[in-house]
Amino acid sequence: MANVTVIGAQWGDEGKGKLVDWLSNRADVVVRFQGGHNAGHTLVVGEQVYKLSLLPSGVVQGKLSVIGNGVVVDPWHLLEEIAKIGAQGIVITPDLLVVADNACLILPLHKDLDQAREAAATQKIGTTGRGIGPAYEDKVGRRAIRVADLADREALEAKIDRLLAHHGPLRRGLGLPEADAAELLAALEAVAPKVLPYARPAWLLLDREVKAGRRVLFEGAQGALLDVDHGTYPFVTSSNTVAGQAAAGSGLGPKSAGYVLGIVKAYTTRVGEGPFPTELNDAVGQRLGEVGREFGTVTGRARRCGWFDAVLVRQSVALNGISGIALTKLDVLDGFETLKICTGYRLGEATIDHLPAGLKAQGQLVPIYEEMEGWSGSTQGARSWRELPASAVKYVRRIEELIGAPVALLGTSPQREDMIVVRDPFQD
Repeated sequence: MANVTVIGAQWGDEGKGKLVDWLSNRADVVVRFQGGHNAGHTLVVGEQVYKLSLLPSGVVQGKLSVIGNGVVVDPWHLLEEIAKIGAQGIVITPDLLVVADNACLILPLHKDLDQAREAAATQKIGTTGRGIGPAYEDKVGRRAIRVADLADREALEAKIDRLLAHHGPLRRGLGLPEADAAELLAALEAVAPKVLPYARPAWLLLDREVKAGRRVLFEGAQGALLDVDHGTYPFVTSSNTVAGQAAAGSGLGPKSAGYVLGIVKAYTTRVGEGPFPTELNDAVGQRLGEVGREFGTVTGRARRCGWFDAVLVRQSVALNGISGIALTKLDVLDGFETLKICTGYRLGEATIDHLPAGLKAQGQLVPIYEEMEGWSGSTQGARSWRELPASAVKYVRRIEELIGAPVALLGTSPQREDMIVVRDPFQD
């Protein structure tokens, strides 16, 4: 039995949805273990396009899908997403989807707070405004409402009182109207019968599945460089996005992660604010964005684009214990005469080989580039090495050398089957 953990190794949007969808064919169970509906996974299956934010990608394949305890769940959005893909022919039942009963909920007051803070801030974080950060704050503050509480009116009433005692002063300070306890209770009681059929002790289910020899695929959201500890803080998400969170966010032990597959674009993109050493504010950056269709699945915002940053990916390889990478969107680089790869940084008079923790230092980094010959031929849709131009193969091999990890999968289009399989992670 081999489990696989899929991690974005840049700032997210690396193409995890497609890879998780492809790997779901080989898995028995797919688990989301962190984040919320601020994630955006686009799956292209034939002529059908599925856009998921909260649901594990395994639902499209009809695989047992679990939203783990490390995820913060907006119950209203969950039901909307279930209905949306139901209209596309994917019927979600409690036999297909399990929501951890100890997962914490995102409430309307979390979204209010998220949006009001961002609007008032002089230094924007670039939050999606969906309430994820405030929900995690209430989780660690031990005042969150959890999925299991939906079955207990007495617990709900007590927890709402405790929650509003904290949020009242915050709302007043931001000029928001007082939250209505009775209104919130009524809303939760209305949604409870629709959500509770999916609620189960996810850790217990997963423990039994693993002991029965089932293959588990852990699906990460966002990217390692947005990790609340290891990313470009404070321009990060509110959860741990690295592979180690797969254990804590699912309820399985640390040995469960198995093969760690890092998803990496053949160039670099970022949505929202924050440092980006190799960003290109020129025609090249614009071309990468246009050819790569670089718009956020959740926000619709244009992504910032730049050359491949081997320093950052090498750091992600170390932080996640990455076994191999899936290099995506190689075809976007078709037609470039020259390509550049960042191999180090200059910080003042010093040369460094990692991303420093300090925000000021991160903003002062000057990339050191290595130039490589591009290719005029097409890589789009290639499914074997012999279909690639020689310069494209050299580019991939050089990336492997610089990041210290082998390419296991090489994506050459958005289509599920358009990839070169060097190593099947489930067979490793």
